[in-house]
Amino acid sequence: MAIANEVVTELETLIRVYRDGSVERSQAPIVPPSLQDPETGVSSKDITISANPPISARIYLPNLSDPSPQKLPVLVYFHGGGFCVESAFNLTETTFTNRLVHRAKVVAVSIEYRLAPEHPLPIAFEDCWAGLQWVAAHAGPNGINEEPWLSYADFERLCIGGDSAGASLAHYVVMRAGKECLPNNVKISRAFYTHPYFWGSEAVGSEPTENREKLLPYKVWIYLYSTVPGGVDCPMINPVAPGAPSLAVLGCSKLLVSVSEKDLLWSRGISFYNAVKESGWKGEAELIEVEGEGHAFHIVNYESESAKKFIVRLASFLK
Repeated sequence: MAIANEVVTELETLIRVYRDGSVERSQAPIVPPSLQDPETGVSSKDITISANPPISARIYLPNLSDPSPQKLPVLVYFHGGGFCVESAFNLTETTFTNRLVHRAKVVAVSIEYRLAPEHPLPIAFEDCWAGLQWVAAHAGPNGINEEPWLSYADFERLCIGGDSAGASLAHYVVMRAGKECLPNNVKISRAFYTHPYFWGSEAVGSEPTENREKLLPYKVWIYLYSTVPGGVDCPMINPVAPGAPSLAVLGCSKLLVSVSEKDLLWSRGISFYNAVKESGWKGEAELIEVEGEGHAFHIVNYESESAKKFIVRLASFLK
């Protein structure tokens, strides 16, 4: 007899899926927004982007006690978590975004996209595109006025960013924006991909060459998107796969790719950066390599000196 609470699938460090369909997640606790973060003075609140489908976000505004006639860059951000864990509303993401907004002096919108496996991929990708469209719809004299904090935004300085799976989502929307118009003809100025969750059937650089189907990047993608054409060579997860769209159509002017020495995805990130440089893309690309750190260290170990230094570097890129 089947037991309702029997584990039927487990992705180590991420989720357990039980026979009754319930999902147990390993992730940081959810925390409320704050009208004034004690550490940074940043204000945040939770907003609804769409009721159907249900997409929400946490929006951040830096301390504006020093009035300035200049509007602020706007960042649309996608959290990591292998498409199946974490949240725009959890402790680590909120701490990171508060600090980044404080340093960069940007308006940030952190999208709460729907998670797999309850919402199978590519739903997260579509949610993030919808979130970006909603933000862009506020631009210009004919823009909507659903969110007052976006009145502080300078849409000439629209930025996209994400870490890990969030960087994969960021790449998807940046590529799509290179082929499709955003509302009010808004253009993406800058994008950053931190420790991007890219993978592929063939090893690159220092990646293991044997038993690749047993590695977490493979298992996560194949389980969460079992129907995907091309498997781990789908351009959504392997943007340099044979037949993938040319990176020359990237829809931003500047790109920052960051990798960490002890991250399994390190070589893949460098390979992607090199492919962008060789693609004929007309923008400016930059690579940051952090020594001695692992995957998403700036989120997981957010109190470390390395994390704080990295946030300063990201903020400099966004300014």
